[in-house]
Amino acid sequence: MKEFALRSPRSLAQALEYLAATPQARVVAGGTDLMPNLRRGIGAPDALIDLTGIEDLHHLLRDGKDWLIGAGVTLQRLACDAAVVADLPVLAQAAASVAGPAHRTVATLGGNLCLDTRCVFYNQSEWWRKSNDYCLKYLGEVCHVAPQGTRCHAAWSGDLAPALLALDASIDIVGVGGVRNLPLVDFYQDDGARPLTLLPGELVWRVRVPAQPQGMRCGYRKARVRAAVDFPLAGVAIRVVLEGDQLVGLRVALTGTNSRPILLHGTDAVCGAPLRSETLTALGKLVQKQVSPMRSTVTASNYRRQAASVLTQRLLADLVERNDCGQN
Repeated sequence: MKEFALRSPRSLAQALEYLAATPQARVVAGGTDLMPNLRRGIGAPDALIDLTGIEDLHHLLRDGKDWLIGAGVTLQRLACDAAVVADLPVLAQAAASVAGPAHRTVATLGGNLCLDTRCVFYNQSEWWRKSNDYCLKYLGEVCHVAPQGTRCHAAWSGDLAPALLALDASIDIVGVGGVRNLPLVDFYQDDGARPLTLLPGELVWRVRVPAQPQGMRCGYRKARVRAAVDFPLAGVAIRVVLEGDQLVGLRVALTGTNSRPILLHGTDAVCGAPLRSETLTALGKLVQKQVSPMRSTVTASNYRRQAASVLTQRLLADLVERNDCGQN
């Protein structure tokens, strides 16, 4: 790796000062995604700003009925906190599904929400990428996934974003101009090279999860090559609201298939009645129309499309029929 300076701010204000002074700096907390990329020559920042010493990023608390979760909260803490497991099971399950136990002890909420997109032409060694003239995402001019196109098709593979999208979360971002809050869905854009709407000099501070409606059930599942460590080939988070046996609300979010996590549109059309087989079929078709997997992994694109559809149908059926939001 290129030599870099290490900065260790003790407050958000100090972290923002460091960012302003070194525009090419990268922020790091657990480093489980960033450091492997830097070792592969993907990026050469002048400085790393270590956020682990900032107390404001480690809060996990209730504000009335809402949750405030700092960007520095580890995935292990989210997966094991009894109140999170009871109140927001989809978030606990998503956190528990990430990588392996050792990764989760240091990996953070903010890091997972800002995860770099992935592609078989990008996540390679320096000599491999150089021998292929790099790629559109970094140092090159062509997307090898779609050579005739003009955009990067690297896939978003974070697990916590769909869980929080299903819960209708928003995100607090801090910068030199103060704090801005935006719906989490607006934090992402459909560009594999630049998937975040984070502005230069800004940091993710915390996530806000609103009080959930009565009759809510939620869960997360994903398909991957191995049962541990691997990123999702397709993942789905669902929040369903029931009144008796009637579906009165449904939020579905997906990961691993597009260049950003997506919130499924049109789910109102399958609400207003008890769950039936035709409801699941219609939901599966919605998923297949809105996901757009490309050949950015070693697994066929159509498999990932079908997996996303089937996972969604199975998870919804389990949530409604058995109140079971356990993970595969």
